[in-house]
Amino acid sequence: MADDFATVYSEHLPAISRYLARRVERDAVEDLAADVFALAWRKRESVTRGEELPWLYRIAANLVANHRRKVAASASFIASLRPADSAPAADDIVIADVQLATAWKQLKPADREVIALATLEELPIATIATALGISANAVSIRLHRARTRLAALLA
Repeated sequence: MADDFATVYSEHLPAISRYLARRVERDAVEDLAADVFALAWRKRESVTRGEELPWLYRIAANLVANHRRKVAASASFIASLRPADSAPAADDIVIADVQLATAWKQLKPADREVIALATLEELPIATIATALGISANAVSIRLHRARTRLAALLA
C-alpha cells in the first residue's frame, strides 16, 4: 500500500502543485501540497483505483478554500464572510488581458472553478465530475453555462 501511495504521490505531485500555484500565493504552495498528500495518505483507503487525481483535486480545492478563509480572516472579519472560492484569481490568469480579467472577476466562484478545471488543468469532463462530486452531465451543463456567461461578459 505504501508503494502504491508513493507512486500516486510522485505521479500527481506536479499536477497538484500547478493547481495550487494558480490559486494561492507562491509561498503557500509547498505547504498546501504537503497537506493534500498528508490528508490523502490518511484517507487512502477511500479512493477508487484510477480516480486518484480527481480525488486529489477535490482535496486540494477544499484546502484552498480553507486557506483563503484563514487568510481573509486574518485580514479582516468581513472578508472572511465571502463565499469560498477555489478557482484562480483573475489577475493570475490574464494579467495581460484586462477585459478578460474583469469578466473573470464577475463570474461566480463555481463558474470560475469549472472553467479553470476544464481549461487550465485540461481535465476531461469525467475527471471534473469526480473532482466536483457531481455527474458528468452536470459538469457539461455547468461548463456550457459558465462559458456562455463569460462570453456574454466579454461581449
